[in-house]
Amino acid sequence: MKTPLHDVHSGLGASFTDFAGWDMPVRYSSDLAEHRAVREAAGLFDLSHMGEIELSGPQAADALDYALTGKLSAVSVGRARYTMMCNERGGVVDDLVVYRLADERYLVVANAGNAAEVSAELVRRAEGFDTTVTDRSAETALIAVQGPTSASVVGAVSDADLSALKYYASVPTTVGGREVLLARTGYTGEDGFELFVDAADAADVWGVLTEAGASHGIVPCGLACRDTLRLEAGMPLYGNELSADRSPFAANLGRVVRFDKEGDFVGRDALEKQPEPERVLVGLTGAGRRAPRHGYRVLQGDDEVGEITSGALSPTLGHPIAMAYVPASCSEPGTTLSADIRGRLEPVEVVALPFYQRR
Repeated sequence: MKTPLHDVHSGLGASFTDFAGWDMPVRYSSDLAEHRAVREAAGLFDLSHMGEIELSGPQAADALDYALTGKLSAVSVGRARYTMMCNERGGVVDDLVVYRLADERYLVVANAGNAAEVSAELVRRAEGFDTTVTDRSAETALIAVQGPTSASVVGAVSDADLSALKYYASVPTTVGGREVLLARTGYTGEDGFELFVDAADAADVWGVLTEAGASHGIVPCGLACRDTLRLEAGMPLYGNELSADRSPFAANLGRVVRFDKEGDFVGRDALEKQPEPERVLVGLTGAGRRAPRHGYRVLQGDDEVGEITSGALSPTLGHPIAMAYVPASCSEPGTTLSADIRGRLEPVEVVALPFYQRR
């Protein structure tokens, strides 16, 4: 599958990769240059492979409270919330961002690889509620501007009051004469914005942002730097840190499970009865230039105790970083472990997440 911006990326000389069935730009120039642009100025991302599912109607809030772990009925109009869809066993089907657009209208944003399943599950879980579920993924493009100068870029082309737009909030506005839903959200650890736009208008909006960002150091960015940016920020990736076999508690994301909301929700019984997870997610740092990667073993002495879920040489920090699932007994910051990097054991230290926080 190709996003509405595929021809734009080709024209910019992007290298492509298959990601969840989508032909996505992995880089334009270099991973390092794009990563640094986001940390120091601004990066422009195509996220149109993500899924967008709308719920509308008098019981849209009730349906989402049942379908997801969060208390979406408590979200104010114009705000958003990070939440999860779990299965009956308490495992994570997907992690989501849900925007409340109006009293009876919500937008659920799902990961690309899970979008079809999330859409189908929302339809199934909404049965019996007075709400309509509409998958708007095909007609919606999503563009992100991330980095310290992102507000200057977006502010130059939108009349939205960005000083009043809080983190995890959204507002309808226009960019280049095109209607967009502008959200102050992101997946890089920096201040930034995500723009939901009609697929037919995506190339125009991309061009407007590119032109406005020229004096603010904006560069197009691919999936490779997006991965190192989110890893530095300690943000989980579905399929790595999150899966249908692990609960939110194992990933230290129990805060998204709201047992205080009224009524049942899918996975509630399993989550309430679930024992302490055998392994928990931790951050690891190393020395040198050899970084542990997804699937590498974690050891304590001669005993294998865990597995790396994500790892890279941090462009910002200059040393290896990784996330891994290890026993709770090995999860205290300062604990020394080792990672098996292609047959060679390298020392790593447990640290608190995130690895990087913006000033």
